Amino acid sequence: MLLALAGLWGGSFFFNAVAVRDLPPFTLVWLRVATAAATLLLVLRLLRQRMPGGGRVWAAFFSMGLLNNGLPFALIVWSQQHVASGLAAILNATTPLFTVLAAHLLTPDEKLNSSKVAGVILGFIGAAMMIGPDALGGLGASMGAQLACLAAALSYALAGIFGRRFKNMGVPPLAAATGQVCASTTLLLPLVLLVDQPWMLPFPRPVTWAAVLGLGMLCTALAYVLYFRILATAGATNLLLVTFLVPVSAILLGWLVLGETLQHRHFGGLALIGLGLACLDGRLPGLLAGSGRQGDCHGSDPGG
Repeated sequence: MLLALAGLWGGSFFFNAVAVRDLPPFTLVWLRVATAAATLLLVLRLLRQRMPGGGRVWAAFFSMGLLNNGLPFALIVWSQQHVASGLAAILNATTPLFTVLAAHLLTPDEKLNSSKVAGVILGFIGAAMMIGPDALGGLGASMGAQLACLAAALSYALAGIFGRRFKNMGVPPLAAATGQVCASTTLLLPLVLLVDQPWMLPFPRPVTWAAVLGLGMLCTALAYVLYFRILATAGATNLLLVTFLVPVSAILLGWLVLGETLQHRHFGGLALIGLGLACLDGRLPGLLAGSGRQGDCHGSDPGG
């Protein structure tokens, strides 16, 4: 599921590249979440499921929409007017680091340990290597925009922690995804009307509407169903490892679809991300510990 989510979010770069030619950023973001909301509401109706009611649940939906969509989307869109996309992607790759720290402080069951620290560091270096050293050229300039990127990463991390409560509230992943994008659609509408004034825009081309549908139905509606399912079963730290995998999927899709060239640094970055994921998952430390214990047993057994 994590790989599928990374593929969907990595694919959003393709749709964004098409749609942004005709649509300003905030309008595109709003159309994305509004399309996702309409899609998921239709799916709920077809499955004859109802949205949960009550002020407490909808307050959680609006809080999640603010933390996971409204605030980070606005911060990233603003920051990318002053920061190159590669540097923004590297700064966004700090999300798992913030998540590990926040989970340690705010949850009883996702505590910090050495393997998690090693995994986050390896994954971050791997993501930065895949994006390329040229992206670091603007580091230090436009400090306000860079802080906005980091604030967006922190907001994503806090959303991952906050979203854990939907499982305890008895809200299934499909309903949680629907509630979040409905809340995000409502929250972002005033910003779109104020900043972009979409009624003044020329009518978009058919290819732009196709890209919007791809963003809304696949990269948002389906993606957030996976998001909340992973969150309920694997926790916030494991979920937000997807931030390391999104550059991988975007680069691989560029190679497969657009014929872009893979360089040595891409393979090196991919290897480091794989090691980082293995450390965070606990498989690699467990394997090494098991090998060590096995070696000790053989060494202490005179009949071995």
